[in-house]
Formats: sequence, structure tokens, C-alpha cells
Amino acid sequence: MADSKPDLVPASTTTETALDIAAFVGSAVPWIGGPVSNVLGGISTGRKLARIREVLGGLVSDLNEFKSEVSEEYVKSEEFEELLEQTLRKAADERNEEKRQIYRSFLTNAIESPGEPYDEQIRFLRTLEEIQPDHLKILHALSQEPSPKPDMMGSPNQTLCNRLPGIDKDRIAELVDQLNDMRITNLTSLKTMMTGHGAEDLRHSVTSFGHRFLQFIIEA
Repeated sequence: MADSKPDLVPASTTTETALDIAAFVGSAVPWIGGPVSNVLGGISTGRKLARIREVLGGLVSDLNEFKSEVSEEYVKSEEFEELLEQTLRKAADERNEEKRQIYRSFLTNAIESPGEPYDEQIRFLRTLEEIQPDHLKILHALSQEPSPKPDMMGSPNQTLCNRLPGIDKDRIAELVDQLNDMRITNLTSLKTMMTGHGAEDLRHSVTSFGHRFLQFIIEA
């Protein structure tokens, strides 16, 4: 994937409009210009446009040399336009840069590999809206391989505290509960004592949906 801060949709030296951004995207990747223009027509706030420009700049960079007749047909569909609109509106409201890059990755993957059920894509977007940066840290910690030389005994809570020294143990428990509620993880025994290897290997606590969600984060 291209650099996380491409500048392929340059900021205007005067007041930038949604049409300015749509026109540039259309000239760089013509086959997504139409849907982008339709979606941006109702967005006018400067700060929000700057965030959208950042996401679309990355999208243009990702698709710069990509060619696919299937993808070109897909972006003409009503389903894609609705997905694009929801994604860009969420990105426009998102203050966290890391999450905006995930929105970019989401759009790139949707275009390059069409066919994912629409309901699943919407579920991803709704989940991402709830995710905080600390949730992402928990997910990365849960996905780590266990230590080759674990202690004799331990608990998942001890493992996460060791891997995330900057987050208080009570905060870790709260974040895990929230991830469980989102069906991203199923870790309900944080304080249970077990073998050191069992406490270290927490990869199974990420659900299948959580793994798909994490893959987008890794690619972002």
C-alpha cells in the first residue's frame, strides 16, 4: 500500500470546494470520479473537506495503476455509491488520523476486491466508528505470538499488562469488555490463572470478525 500521507489531491490556495476535490479525483482516476462527485455534493465544511481530501488522496494513490473491468462496473453501482457516501461522511467526522487511514484502506479493498456482502461492509463501518486508539492497541497485543519461554503460571490480564505497560489494568479490562460487546473478541476470563503458555497465547480470543477487522487495520 502507498504512503499513509499522499498529497495527490492538493489543497487549494483559495477556498476549497467539494467540486474541486471531485474534479481532481475524476481526472486522476476517471472511473471513480462520478460516485465521488455525487457524494461530495452535500459536504461543504472546510475541516471535513480536508479530511476527505486526505482519504481520497490515499485512494487515488492506491488505485493509480490498478485496472479491473469488474471493479469499474462495481463503482458504478448504487451499492458502492452508498458505501462510499457512508465511509466518507464517517471519515469527515473522524479526528483520529489512524482511523481515517483505515477508512481509506476499507475503500481500497472494497474496490479492488468487490463481492463482500454489503451488510458485512456496513457492520465493519459501524464497528470502526466505535473503535478507539486504545482498542487497537488491545487487538495488536492479543494477536502477538506467545513468548518462547513463558512463566510457569499466569493470567491473560498479566499478559496484557506486560504487553501494554502504558495502560492501567482496570482500563485494559474495560477495553476488553467493550471489544467483547462489539463481537471483536471473546475474552471473558482475564483474571483466570492458567499455564504460562495458555496465558501468553491469546490469539484465539479474537473472533473471526475481529480477524477480518484487524486485517484492514494492518493494511491501513
